[in-house]
Amino acid sequence: MNNLVARFIGNESGATAIEYGLIAGLISVVIIAALTSIGTKLNTKFTSISAGLN
Repeated sequence: MNNLVARFIGNESGATAIEYGLIAGLISVVIIAALTSIGTKLNTKFTSISAGLN
């Protein structure tokens, strides 16, 4: 029984997958935030260009 508990505690194979999932989630949040900021700035720029053409 002690051997089973020791193997369970020492097993880290699932931890790596969880870490990769957390890293992927963090990267996607940063990308979404950056694209939202760029999209807002582009919308403002195109609106001013459109107003200038009218």
